[in-house]
Amino acid sequence: MVYYCLNRGFGLRLFGTAGIRLRYPGEIDPVLCYRIGLAVSRLGLSRKAFIVHDSRTTSQVLTLATATGLMAGGVDVYLVGLAPTPVAAYAAKRGRGVGVSVTASHNPPEYNGLKFYDPEGFEFVRGLEKEVEEAVFNKALSPLGWSEAGRFHTEPGLVDDYVEDLYELTRPRRVAWRPVLVVDLANGAAGHVTPTLLRMIGATPLTVNANPDGFFPVRTPEPRKDVLESYIGLYSSVKPAAVLAHDGDADRLAVLDPVEGFIKQDRVIAFFIDELGGGSKGKVVVSVDTGRVVDEVAERHGLSVERYLLGKTHERVKEDPSVVIAAEPWKLIYPRWGPWVDGVLQAALISKVVVEEGKRFAEVLKDRGIKEYPWDRRSYKLKPEEKLDAVYRRLAENLRNKFGEPVRETLIDGYRYDYDDGSWLLVRRSGTEPKIRFYIEAPSRDKLRTMVETVESEVGRTVKEYSAVVEEVTVG
Repeated sequence: MVYYCLNRGFGLRLFGTAGIRLRYPGEIDPVLCYRIGLAVSRLGLSRKAFIVHDSRTTSQVLTLATATGLMAGGVDVYLVGLAPTPVAAYAAKRGRGVGVSVTASHNPPEYNGLKFYDPEGFEFVRGLEKEVEEAVFNKALSPLGWSEAGRFHTEPGLVDDYVEDLYELTRPRRVAWRPVLVVDLANGAAGHVTPTLLRMIGATPLTVNANPDGFFPVRTPEPRKDVLESYIGLYSSVKPAAVLAHDGDADRLAVLDPVEGFIKQDRVIAFFIDELGGGSKGKVVVSVDTGRVVDEVAERHGLSVERYLLGKTHERVKEDPSVVIAAEPWKLIYPRWGPWVDGVLQAALISKVVVEEGKRFAEVLKDRGIKEYPWDRRSYKLKPEEKLDAVYRRLAENLRNKFGEPVRETLIDGYRYDYDDGSWLLVRRSGTEPKIRFYIEAPSRDKLRTMVETVESEVGRTVKEYSAVVEEVTVG
């Protein structure tokens, strides 16, 4: 396992943008998970660990392997079972233990991985990730003595506690109507959680892909625009107030309108700022791939905006108590609830407002002046993978001045170029897959079309220059 990672050029690296996500069994297997569990036990964070897992076919074997490593290191393990990733963080904070989610989130079914949370509910910061990696790859890990082994327990009731506490946070002030909300659960971990909560709030959830199935037979677990809009006819047939779509572990949420289709994630983030940020003082931390509507709504509430690394906004929440909300596309952290990303919280907040106001979610956005700016997001999967970095750097360099001289450059997570007409381009290497991603926003559809065509042309030319091939293109 170690040598495989080294040969691929990843160095001593397990953690990506958000946790560990690797292909089974060539990159991640039960032996590696045992070592990871043992390495985490050596951090000394707690003598307790709470584990949830998603619906992937390999999640149970990797759950037990990780639990074995933790127990071998003297940690008592509490198995929650099939549950959304946010439940791991909730359980960690509530029980003052380590939270573990066995999941590869929105990655394809051949992947699996791990996310870890500290006893305050924060996803592991990079310092802890580095300690785990160094222990796994560089240290002679061995179990403690027979008298120090941890014990194994089951705690399925924690899911009910999570739902009850989240309901208390999002309980509607009034019920103007009982709308139908389509909930597409991606055959993942939230089939017994999100619909239950939405029904408590006052909506009528109509579930799609609710049975757990690690083959993800209907759609990929990534809730992208191109994936979800292909089902818009099915969703729209019941005239829902909104369509809410999770990824495999339910830390993400995408939203569609039955008439207008996919609602850009920036508008959803802006809605959460508008709903949760009123009367607060401080800042909003968002990822580098977010657009101008986020700034507009934050300014209305007197909140400053800071852009940060994708997948690492929780680090700023941990460092800075003035953070009111942290968010990135598909993801929300609301520190008043907890310092973790929570897609079930997002579904509950949207349902609450729809129930209270008696309107489709898209109408709520319009009433609140949360604008839609023309945008595009696309990803290019290249082969051979060893050409990816060179192609990525050349594309970032060549595209910099294609739309004028940037008025601002942000280089914290890729290459983001902002231009004087309000348009911007972000070129970024995926932290979880061998892909180059492009994020584009423009003040008009004509300008957007020009930018997209330029990007496509430059990708084609550069890939050819490096004798590489575009294996797959995804949009949204």
